[in-house]
Amino acid sequence: MSGRLLLDHGSGGKASQRLVAEMFMRHLGNEILGRLDDAALLHISGPIAMSTDSFTVDPIFFPGGDIGALAVHGTVNDVSMLGARPLYLTCGFILEEGLDLKDLERVVASLGQAAREAGVLVVAGDTKVVPRGAVDKVFINTTGIGTVLVDPAPSGHRARPGDAILLSGTMGDHGLAILSTRQGLSFESPVVSDCASLCHIVGKVLEAVPDVHVLRDPTRGGLATTLNEIAEQSGVGCFIEESLIPVDPAVAGGCAVLGLDPLYLANEGKFICIVPEEDAETTLAVMRADPLGKGACRIGEVRGEHPGKVVMLTPLGGQRLLGMLEGEQLPRIC
Repeated sequence: MSGRLLLDHGSGGKASQRLVAEMFMRHLGNEILGRLDDAALLHISGPIAMSTDSFTVDPIFFPGGDIGALAVHGTVNDVSMLGARPLYLTCGFILEEGLDLKDLERVVASLGQAAREAGVLVVAGDTKVVPRGAVDKVFINTTGIGTVLVDPAPSGHRARPGDAILLSGTMGDHGLAILSTRQGLSFESPVVSDCASLCHIVGKVLEAVPDVHVLRDPTRGGLATTLNEIAEQSGVGCFIEESLIPVDPAVAGGCAVLGLDPLYLANEGKFICIVPEEDAETTLAVMRADPLGKGACRIGEVRGEHPGKVVMLTPLGGQRLLGMLEGEQLPRIC
């Protein structure tokens, strides 16, 4: 399709039908969605995990991804963090009148490709077109459903003293990629978002180590905020070593120039994994065998002291508390 999006495309009439048939069904179509009923008939047995999220990232295209792929990755990852295999997604689009239809098709095609790679079906959706200025280009809402793989499921409430805190890779890539693109900044080495679906690597981890206590993806607020949430939920102290936390040199350099802390920057393709000490090495081996976990490492441990707090152990032997993010460091990051 070419041209610009019109309010007619959201009218429910012929223009809407053409948009659905020629764009959304072309890139997202499957047997369930193709029925075009008002709801999707799904067959699911056993406990399920469900999550919903909205994506308003600015800009909608960035190094390493775009709002379409991000909408899939973000919701797939949230479902995966409950120890579930994502199966189905719904997608709601709020679109600005005047949007270039080629840009919209690029977003929808990327969303469809990301869904196929994650092994999920888009089974229901909705499209609204609003007047110019009522929304910024494209907003997407997604809901994901999956089947829980293990019992008990990983939860932020299950961290226990003696557990090992593992991390799948470098911190801050997504946040700095968005900021640098938005502001037109360039660094000596390119900064690329880590935007990716974690469902496959998480499935491998759970197959090898069913008793994973906590899985979390450190998105908005970054590693420091997410660990604070876990510490509060479980009533434990999370002790991490500053020298063990991986940060890409380009991200570290960019943060130094801009006065940002990579531990508070968003990530969209990394996860925290908290497991019993005896399972730590097995878990790391499984993570490192997957391309998305090749940089996996141990960054600390869970302790009974300082419950509800995150304590950073510095290279000089000191300690400092890492609080939760105050305010909005980078708006419209996802």
